[in-house]
Amino acid sequence: MRIYILNARKILSFITIVFAILFVFICASVFSPHVLQVFSSNSNKVPIYSVDVPDKKVAITFDCAWGADDIGAILSSLKKENIKATFFLVGAWMKKYPEQVKAIAADGHDIANHSDTHPHMNQLSVEKIKQEIRDANTKIEQLTGKKCILFRVPYGEYNDKVLKSVQEEEQYAIQWDVDSLDWKDLPAENICDRVLKKVKNGSVILMHNDTKYTAAALRALIKGLKDKGYSIVPVSGLIHKENYYLDYEGRQYLRKTGNLFQSTCFDQ
Repeated sequence: MRIYILNARKILSFITIVFAILFVFICASVFSPHVLQVFSSNSNKVPIYSVDVPDKKVAITFDCAWGADDIGAILSSLKKENIKATFFLVGAWMKKYPEQVKAIAADGHDIANHSDTHPHMNQLSVEKIKQEIRDANTKIEQLTGKKCILFRVPYGEYNDKVLKSVQEEEQYAIQWDVDSLDWKDLPAENICDRVLKKVKNGSVILMHNDTKYTAAALRALIKGLKDKGYSIVPVSGLIHKENYYLDYEGRQYLRKTGNLFQSTCFDQ
């Protein structure tokens, strides 16, 4: 009988401890959603999708991989609105349109890397991934004299191998949390409505050149963002360059020392 009572007490004590841990976990999750990372077994890397910022700042980005007929109109709209954006350029595009690259750089926009040939990088070896990054960076430096630190994977495809390679090449991997879907040739009004409904502080907005309506939508989109109180900055002016971590959704946070619940799973 005494052994039975002793075991029952141990079981009761164990159950109490388990419930106490669960209670603390649940409470902490409410106040800090990133607590979930501490207990997560998912060690996969993620790129930067958006940034936690105290004020209303967003970044507009353009992927340039095909034609260039609308670059002049895009740059004109940005200049008239006094906006700096980020252009992710494919190496083959830069080779074909060097004067457009120089014009983008001359207007003070971020010049960023979108690979050299726009391949499916998940299917490449580590060395070929790095060569794609290096070759495009070389073209950027030759055409603009500027060193590139921003990289976006083609097709939005990535895995740990790709992101580790990007990091080893000393690049920040940049995705997006707002897709304008301009590449689907949505009317200009639809592009604006979609972005303005989804945007939030620290958003990275994905757009493309060489579409039917991106250039036509740009001025109205910028005005809509300004009317909502947002300032528009290049990605280089939005992200944290050091002492940061990413949550499981790829939102970048500045590290605060002493926060028990910050995970190191997604440190870059």
